[in-house]
Amino acid sequence: MGTREPYSVFWEANRMLKRILLALGALLILLLAVAVLGPFLISRETMQPQGEARDAATPESRFLTIPFAGTAGLPIHYLERGPGDGREGPTFVLLHGFTLNSFTWGPVLDAFAARGRTIAYDQPPYGLSAKPVPGDWTGANPYDKAAAIDQLFAVMDGLGVARAILVGSSSGGTLALEAALARPERVQALVLIAPWVYAQRPTLPTWLADLPQMRRLSLLIGRKLGANTLLGLSFAEPQAITPERQELARLHARMAGWDLAWGELLNHSLTTPVDVGERLASVKQPVLLVTGERDRLVPPEDTKRVASALPRAELATLSNCGHVPHEECSNPFLEIVAPWLDRLEP
Repeated sequence: MGTREPYSVFWEANRMLKRILLALGALLILLLAVAVLGPFLISRETMQPQGEARDAATPESRFLTIPFAGTAGLPIHYLERGPGDGREGPTFVLLHGFTLNSFTWGPVLDAFAARGRTIAYDQPPYGLSAKPVPGDWTGANPYDKAAAIDQLFAVMDGLGVARAILVGSSSGGTLALEAALARPERVQALVLIAPWVYAQRPTLPTWLADLPQMRRLSLLIGRKLGANTLLGLSFAEPQAITPERQELARLHARMAGWDLAWGELLNHSLTTPVDVGERLASVKQPVLLVTGERDRLVPPEDTKRVASALPRAELATLSNCGHVPHEECSNPFLEIVAPWLDRLEP
């Protein structure tokens, strides 16, 4: 008995190890099944089957349909204000950031309009602008980086704007930089608020992003973002956000198929890297950069890095402000912007 006891212990340990390996194998198979099949539980039926942009419009809402190749045209929602005294001045085109819309500029619209014509529009698929989904276009994807640039200049063309000062927040700042590089003759200057240049996001090969599972996961993320937006994370003090402002941030949710469009944008973005940071030395326009000291989405260090890479940039940092100082700290923001604009050459 004494000589067989070590063998008994060995065989018992061996059986236990086999059970553990079988359990781990079963768990791995389960996890793989969840990863492969789980996304198919995400419904592709829209959360909002009905609703038109004009039904959700505010009294100051305006609409314009811009041409875009492969479509019947893209309806664009915008806000516009002009100089109260009718004087000549520059035109400002205001570009909102990721998940937000033109109403982010509400606190500063009048201040810009006191200097010149001021236009803020909703970039598709945000706000009350077009929400194209596959089948609505042939040819170029309307969510391409190049498409966003074309849409910006199409808005300017449609409203008779030959040249403008672009004011961009977050990803709107990225768009402003891309536009200044693409058509410098149409961009007089740039005001960039925490531009999304060096902040990283995952980039996947097209074949992977196009898998049905990834498309459904993008749809799920789009729904989550659309239900809440990034407004709360954009403020240093989120409790300052009023219910009215929250409602304006979620106007898109009143339009039919908004979630399908947001999912499409997010899925396409997985294959599109942000690379404008490699070309900043070619931006010749004067640039004012503004960052909030308490920005949780684009670290102030990133904005400082952008400023150092631009040939003609000035940088201002606002204390106790988050990612959208034009909203949260509009007066200090305007106190920085006004003298800088005064120094601009016509």
